Amino acid sequence: MRVLGIETSCDETGVAVYDSETGLLAHQLHSQAALHAEYGGVVPELASRDHVRKLIPLLHQVLSDAGLDRRGGIDGIAYTAGPGLVGALLVGAAVGRSLAFAWGVPSVAVHHMEGHLLAPMLEPDAPEFPFLALLVSGGHTQLVAVDGVGVYRVLGESLDDAAGEAFDKTATLLGLPYPGGPELAALAEHGDPNRFRFPRPMTDRPGLDFSFSGLKTFAMNTIADAPGDPQTRAAIARAFEEAVVDTLVIKCRRALEHTGLERLVVSGGVGANRRLRQSMGVLADKLSVAVHYPRIEFCTDNGAMVAYAGCQRLLAGADEPLAFDARARWPLESLLPPGAEHGPQ
Repeated sequence: MRVLGIETSCDETGVAVYDSETGLLAHQLHSQAALHAEYGGVVPELASRDHVRKLIPLLHQVLSDAGLDRRGGIDGIAYTAGPGLVGALLVGAAVGRSLAFAWGVPSVAVHHMEGHLLAPMLEPDAPEFPFLALLVSGGHTQLVAVDGVGVYRVLGESLDDAAGEAFDKTATLLGLPYPGGPELAALAEHGDPNRFRFPRPMTDRPGLDFSFSGLKTFAMNTIADAPGDPQTRAAIARAFEEAVVDTLVIKCRRALEHTGLERLVVSGGVGANRRLRQSMGVLADKLSVAVHYPRIEFCTDNGAMVAYAGCQRLLAGADEPLAFDARARWPLESLLPPGAEHGPQ
């Protein structure tokens, strides 16, 4: 099956074509970072309008890159239906469902986080089931036991800010431009690791949940009390990044020991962080487990992961009704394996 994937859940417009036999044929991604930079964050209405402008041209480009005719060669369409910004989601859902109707092919609504969970399956060294997944992005921080496609158990999640959100907000406090996470990581490379030490939240108690809002407040107070020279700012960035990374690693270690799983997947935008990857590599060596990542370009939102996830469900017979919806919130555990359900639960 050859599937067209559409991703419009937030501020990136992604389109891809995935073939169940030959793999990824083509993909394109448009980032709205420059559009939202002057506001210091994503403006939902602007995001929706930009998806409207960019989606059809990207779709034409991907079909051309894949060597396909606009009216033929596609066997199914997958679009992100949630969680995310409802207005942005509706753009992709409307286009995806309309094309499926016009072309006479089935369509499927994809859970955004399932896309991230399965993104490493696009790589040559794809992990085998079961595995532990750390989903870590601007909107989500979750530990998930994955027994198969659609068979998920959320073991722990953030009780407030997600890790990526804490990165971006702390970057703003440091006066860094949007998007702040990568900027903070770059600044941290020049920071003195011994000058500041930040707390590792919720690591002194049992459990696998996360909390990063207190760490953000600690950073805010530290910035307010410290001089504003470049060396100090870099040292604060370093201390903050190390605190987040250590917290994620500690919780992953607990989850691996608790479940006995021997494979770890790290996915989502923060999964591209260099220090996190280094620390996860050390953990993997200590515990003799394998760690898997999507390629860097597929850590953030993209159409390829949606096309792959949708393909698994379309192969099992999924097909949305003509009506469609979008969900700002959509619990991951409500999903069922392919073939057991058709559409959001």
